[in-house]
Amino acid sequence: MSRSREFTPAGVIPATLLAFDEDFAIDEASSRRHLRDTADVAGLSAVTVNGHASEVHACGVDEQRRILDFSLDEIGDRLPLVSGVYADGSLQAAGIARMATAAGAAALLVFPPNSMAMGGQLRPEMASTHVKTIADATDLPLILFQYPMASGLGYPFETLLRLVDAVPSIVAIKDWCNDAMLHERHIRGLRALPRPVAVLTTHSAWLMASLGLGAAGLLSGAGSVIADLQVALFQAVRRSDPVAARAVNDRIYPLAQAFYAPPFLDMHNRMKECLVLLGRLPKAVVRPPLVKLPAAEIDRLRAALAAAGIEPVGAGRRAAE
Repeated sequence: MSRSREFTPAGVIPATLLAFDEDFAIDEASSRRHLRDTADVAGLSAVTVNGHASEVHACGVDEQRRILDFSLDEIGDRLPLVSGVYADGSLQAAGIARMATAAGAAALLVFPPNSMAMGGQLRPEMASTHVKTIADATDLPLILFQYPMASGLGYPFETLLRLVDAVPSIVAIKDWCNDAMLHERHIRGLRALPRPVAVLTTHSAWLMASLGLGAAGLLSGAGSVIADLQVALFQAVRRSDPVAARAVNDRIYPLAQAFYAPPFLDMHNRMKECLVLLGRLPKAVVRPPLVKLPAAEIDRLRAALAAAGIEPVGAGRRAAE
């Protein structure tokens, strides 16, 4: 059976980070280690690469192919790999989709093109053209990335319904609408379709509430640091155990507050610094225009990790000794 047919849009799907050297070249050895560390967490459904968490905006197509290749080599025999399709032009996006299909991805995460921000919501046929162009280039299942409506890149609900009807390969949305009422409408409305479409939440700042609304799973960059807590929370919500869910959420809370504080664009920068503090990455280099966090913020991240009860690699063993 092909890996694409094995993919189910549900459960916990971390979006992994990408390590760089001081000269901004990809640090493949550290990236591979991070992939292994993430995939070692029991209960995951898949792993995502070439997404926001791996700074896809700053990676060329050849680099994206390299990232997918070494990710598949490292963990592709253990978990399905979802690969991002991030491009402002539909033809370029289709080329990325063909590349990821040939490489062996299990599914594609389709970003809205930034070119749609200047009024694209008023022209739903543009969204349809973009997604259809990608779908025509691949037989892989598609996950549409749903942005906040205020960004200008979110798909109006009616447009989502048209897209799902017109493109049968859409199996899920990654919902970042950032509106609880609309999020619930997505969950209920897409689940009730003759061909149900799953909602994978990425509302990691309020994950327990989002999962409680009935999301089929989550696709989140925070899983690069706390995939084990995300699995525990997802499972507790699924078995209707509010006491256990609240206990896990109490541990997630300090890190969610730290990760998603203003400026929001530093969220994955902060996650990298946490992995350095935990001994899981050697350094936290980000590509410009992102810049290194100030020392005071790194101290706040250290405090958040302590509040969440997360220790550096080997800390428990050293304490026992």
